[in-house]
Amino acid sequence: MTRFNDWRDQVFDIIYKTDTKAGKAFDVLLIVSILLSVAAVMLDSIERVNARHGGWLYGTEWFFTVLFTIEYTIRIWVNPRPWKYIFSFYGLVDLLSILPTYIALMVPGTNEFLVIRILRVLRIFRVLKLSVYIQQANFLLSALNASRQKITVFLFFVVTLATIFGSVMYVIEGPENGFTSMPKSIYWAIVTMTTVGYGDISPHTPVGQAIASVVMILGYSIIAVPTGIFTAELANKLKGEKALEIKCAACGLRDHRAGANYCYDCGGKL
Repeated sequence: MTRFNDWRDQVFDIIYKTDTKAGKAFDVLLIVSILLSVAAVMLDSIERVNARHGGWLYGTEWFFTVLFTIEYTIRIWVNPRPWKYIFSFYGLVDLLSILPTYIALMVPGTNEFLVIRILRVLRIFRVLKLSVYIQQANFLLSALNASRQKITVFLFFVVTLATIFGSVMYVIEGPENGFTSMPKSIYWAIVTMTTVGYGDISPHTPVGQAIASVVMILGYSIIAVPTGIFTAELANKLKGEKALEIKCAACGLRDHRAGANYCYDCGGKL
């Protein structure tokens, strides 16, 4: 029994850890397999390729599905806390990466969702020791979270403007010029205000074109607002991070205000 547990621990180290050669090799092989399986799904969606190599691609899809199913089962089996893995982010992604193929046996077409396997490539951050990049991503998310109220108010303002301009254009242009309903007119206002401009609907009357010109110019002005809000919050976060790096030579205390010359605890010069 002890020998069996030792073997199980070795498998656990290979699958879950990357600080060994075997563990890193396993993760690299897994990532390559994921990329190949996603490539096979994408190629299968091309009609010309599917007509010539559909059978081979279908077999490849099942090969990787069975392979990932075995891997998922082993992960649960060797993990001392299997439920924690099952309901973790990676555990759910691992499960979702194999389910579409089995569901496709009953509901045709669902196997296209296998592209979700690309999320499993996120393990490359563990393999290549890129956790510092994840920390920087969290830093950006923190700045975005801090500015969420301002951005929410801004979005509400934009939606209100789009509704007003869309309603006005519906009245001025009417169904004969493509503005067949208020929702469709609001859609035009959003597309125009965001400077996307699909061109599927356009005003034909002089008054409508004048209003459209105002909406376009307003759109360029609006783009700068959320960028400025986020940049300001990001600058505040950076300032706070620099303040945390300031260490008092006398007492060793950190967390000083940016630009402080003296420690607020002992009064020592920074």
